[in-house]
Amino acid sequence: MTEAIPPAETALLLVDLQNDFLDPAGAYGRAGQVAAASAALPGRLVPLTQALRRAGGCVVATQFTLVPGRGGEPIISPHLKALRPFLGRGDFAPGAWGHRLVDALQPADFTVEKIAYSAFYMTRLEWVLRKAGIRRLLVGGIVTNGGVASTVRDAHVRDFDVTVLEDGCAAFDPATHKTAIAALRPVCRIARIAEALAEVMQADTAQ
Repeated sequence: MTEAIPPAETALLLVDLQNDFLDPAGAYGRAGQVAAASAALPGRLVPLTQALRRAGGCVVATQFTLVPGRGGEPIISPHLKALRPFLGRGDFAPGAWGHRLVDALQPADFTVEKIAYSAFYMTRLEWVLRKAGIRRLLVGGIVTNGGVASTVRDAHVRDFDVTVLEDGCAAFDPATHKTAIAALRPVCRIARIAEALAEVMQADTAQ
C-alpha cells in the first residue's frame, strides 16, 4: 500500500456482482451471456470480504439497475438495448432477486443503485463513502472495461486511494480485460487479491 490508510477507512467496492449478471437463472445466464471468468469472481473475493470486515473495513456493492417505466417495461438506453436485446421486463429491477448481490458475497454493508457505467454517476456512492470515513477503495467486479474502469476513473478524480484487483475483475474476454487493466495503471494501483488480503491481515494484526 502506498500510504498507511487503516482497514477501518478502506472499502471493498464490488461492482455489479449481481444475480442477473452471474447466476444461470439470471438475465445474462438465460441468454447464455455469462462469461466463466465473471462467474468465478465471487468465490475469489469471499476471503477478502471476510478479512476486511474483521479488520474494521466495509463492503460496498453497486447494483446495475433498469428502472421500470410506465407499464413496467424497463427504461433502457438505446446503446444498451442494441448491445443486449434480450433485456426485458423484470431484469435488474429494483428489489428483485436478479438485482441483488450474489449470495456468496452477502451481506454488503452498503448498496448503491447505479444506472450507468460509473457507480458515481447520479448516485449516492460518494456521500456514503465520505460519511463512512472511507479513503481507500479496493475494487473488484464487472466488467473491467465498463463499470469497473468508469468507476475507478471517477474515484480517482475524487481523490480516493484506489487499488484495482486484477484477478478480482473480469471482462467478456481475457484480451479486453488485460487491455483495460493496462489502461487503468496511470490512475490507480493494480494488485492481486492475495496481495490485498495479506495487507489487510497484516494491518489487522498490527492494530
